[in-house]
Amino acid sequence: MKARRTGTRRTAVRRAPALLTVGMLGTLLAGCGIRATEVPTDFGPAPSRVSCSQTGPEVSTQAQRGLPVRVFLLCGSSLVAVDRTVRVPEGAADSRRALVAQGLLDELSQQPPAAEQQAGYATRVPDGTTVSGPQSGDPDDTLRLSAAPGSLTSAGLAQIVCTFSDSAAAEGDGSVILGGPDDTRPRRYRCTDEVRSRPDDEEPPSSEVTGG
Repeated sequence: MKARRTGTRRTAVRRAPALLTVGMLGTLLAGCGIRATEVPTDFGPAPSRVSCSQTGPEVSTQAQRGLPVRVFLLCGSSLVAVDRTVRVPEGAADSRRALVAQGLLDELSQQPPAAEQQAGYATRVPDGTTVSGPQSGDPDDTLRLSAAPGSLTSAGLAQIVCTFSDSAAAEGDGSVILGGPDDTRPRRYRCTDEVRSRPDDEEPPSSEVTGG
């Protein structure tokens, strides 16, 4: 009987420091304003990331609406091409470039549909932006915007340049000649990988246009 009592006392002595440590830890946490808990705290799911995904319209619907095209919208911090259709009125061959460009601008300047906005898409092209053909002395492929290219945000200009360069509004090498509503000399713009990746930081590179 004495041996058993001695063993029980030793076990109790061993457990005492452990219990004391747990008690002290609880006191310290309470003193720091932190509530002790025996189960992991659920802080909720991690913040969701922009999906930049979309469901395109049916082909039959596209055919009814007009010419299938692609326009570049902002999603996250980059430009992403989305499918659209535009109606291009019948016109002379020399004005068709401007007609296509206007159809693309109409798509760029309006807010994306609700489903695309929920997926993270947005536009920086001002509503009501228009485009016309060359002025006297301009190269034949010039497109004149209703707002000077330099007055647009970097991302808005990138949207226009990259959209035009991927369409019938561009020249054979994919470059685009843009000017404003005044008589300022137009410039040749290009859409690059850097512009598509960081449109807010990288303006489309441009160069002077020589000749008429």
